[in-house]
Amino acid sequence: MKVSFLFPLAFSLLILSARSAEPWERAYGELLKKYATPQGVRYAAWKASASDLESLAALTRQIAASGPATPGRDGELAYLTNAYNIWTLQGVLEKYPIKSVRDTAPLFGFFTQSRITVAGEKMSLNKLEKERILKKFQEPRVHFALNCASLSCPPLRDEPYTAPRLEAQLEDATRSFLNGSPFAVQPSADGKRLMISMIFDWYAGDFKASGGPAAFINRYRKEKIREGTKLGYQDYDWSLNAAP
Repeated sequence: MKVSFLFPLAFSLLILSARSAEPWERAYGELLKKYATPQGVRYAAWKASASDLESLAALTRQIAASGPATPGRDGELAYLTNAYNIWTLQGVLEKYPIKSVRDTAPLFGFFTQSRITVAGEKMSLNKLEKERILKKFQEPRVHFALNCASLSCPPLRDEPYTAPRLEAQLEDATRSFLNGSPFAVQPSADGKRLMISMIFDWYAGDFKASGGPAAFINRYRKEKIREGTKLGYQDYDWSLNAAP
């Protein structure tokens, strides 16, 4: 009796889980596996594929039309993180070839112009990032999941963010950037300071609860920042994160 009862229950939960996943998740994952690399995004190859350009455009239409399929904090945060990265890719590929996202519009128009739609609301990438993601969720690790298509930015992950795996994905994205990227932490030219990512300056308030930038970095980085070490901030490299 117990077995016969548990089997349909487990099957029902499996079906519910499948239905709650984003309908575009698989298509997005296939594009990421094809074009996102540790060195950057293969924009030239992507631009050369009419079918994959249309697949990306289809993703933006789905994001524009509907909100997250998975309820709850992790479902919404994963959805919005993917939405930001998808719209960033679309913005770059519409203008490619370019040397920087700053070439697409005056000043920082790529981020400030209301040119994207998420769940029926027209907004800018800045509004999506600062109001819909950072302000609402108070999650500092998401800084290492959002990709601004620039060299100094944490790399684009080669898989979608998903509600069931979001915690592990955010941990991995943060740890990977802080341990593996020269744009995260590196000694100054004179060796007197450690130069850390400008993310920790622009969004300093997001790291206060963790004790500040050094404490946050030390939580994830194998090579710890010693007490008393002088810190500085790296110039942000806005060159396009393009890979061959």
